[in-house]
Amino acid sequence: MFATQDTPTEWIEDSGHRVIRLSEEPGSSSLYFNFNAYTPEGDFLVISTPTGISKVNLSSFELSPVINIAEPFTLLFVGKKYRRAYYRLNETETVYWVDLDTNETRVITKKPLGDIQTINCDETYLAGVEVDPTYHSEILDIFNNRDPKTDQFVYEANWSDGTPMSYADAKEVRLNQRLEAKVPMVLFLIDVETGERRDIYKSTDWLNHLLFSPTAPTLLMLCHEGPWHQVDRLWLLDIGHREIIPKKIHERMMNMEIAGHEWFSNDGKMVWYDLQTPRGQVFWLAGYEISTGKRYRYHLERDEWSVHFHSSPDNKLFCGDGGDKDMVAHAQNGKYLYVFKPQRIPDVAGIQSPDPSNLVIPGYLANEKLVDLNDHDYKLEPNANFTPDGKYLIFRSNFKGGKTHVYAVEVTKR
Repeated sequence: MFATQDTPTEWIEDSGHRVIRLSEEPGSSSLYFNFNAYTPEGDFLVISTPTGISKVNLSSFELSPVINIAEPFTLLFVGKKYRRAYYRLNETETVYWVDLDTNETRVITKKPLGDIQTINCDETYLAGVEVDPTYHSEILDIFNNRDPKTDQFVYEANWSDGTPMSYADAKEVRLNQRLEAKVPMVLFLIDVETGERRDIYKSTDWLNHLLFSPTAPTLLMLCHEGPWHQVDRLWLLDIGHREIIPKKIHERMMNMEIAGHEWFSNDGKMVWYDLQTPRGQVFWLAGYEISTGKRYRYHLERDEWSVHFHSSPDNKLFCGDGGDKDMVAHAQNGKYLYVFKPQRIPDVAGIQSPDPSNLVIPGYLANEKLVDLNDHDYKLEPNANFTPDGKYLIFRSNFKGGKTHVYAVEVTKR
């Protein structure tokens, strides 16, 4: 821990890896772990600051403002085709893009839209979800109240004797109440050019975490939200089909099995996700190959479990942002930023199991600790991911003095 309250700009961790603070204003933040924050050419990272949107040159680490925004806003994501960042003004729900080179802005739509969550790879459609505006429930109020310091909903609940629950237990209770409410929802598309909205799928399942494929413009992933052991979370659908029928991509095999925090590989061929069999006991990083249905499972230890995992652009490494003892793994020494190298389990004496092509491909993850996060408060999720060149992990943290900043750590040791 540093003696000063000012966060240092650069240092070498005990692990031998260099860490660089990229942001200047406390309260700056990087995006959610599976949202794209990089320009198509991979030369800039886009972050939000208390005063607007800024970009970081990934060669020089120079920070420069893109646009100042005087009212509450949300940085949504960066497009995969054009050098644009997308953002929403929270009070009016007006959605814009801003050109990251010229700083030109354009309104996409001014209509109230619900929650826009993703953009497809050719930047023709935004996708989002909306609760039926005629539906009213007290439980929905909880999910309209975010803590600006942690970007988390404010989960509070009491036991029957009036004793306050832990944050983790209160979260499970509130998620379950929201799930059981069976709130009518709609999944919609917004044409980026015209602003026209098209509703494509309705459900009383809790639709959330939309994510378009990075390479296939009509392939959309979504989750059924709620306590993970109560829902089938992972689904794919094709918005190009006349009839929208989501396809479940993970089948539960045991009681209390959970799967989630899913993402696409950089080439769009794989969906990866956190798998626990059962919850909080046996930990895997699981993969589903979209074209073949082939499945992979890499085992990891309790202290290696991470709030979120991600994969490198060349698909050779994974990263994880660790977790504290109150989270699902109850790790005793897990507050680290990790890089993992997948290791396959070889056949014994070169002799394969019968019909191996239809079996899960097993392995384990060999870890390296990059950054010590023991003084990080995990109510703020670090959301680590790789830069497009694979040389750095980008993450956010409130360590080194308690102020939230955006950081980069070198994957290769100095």
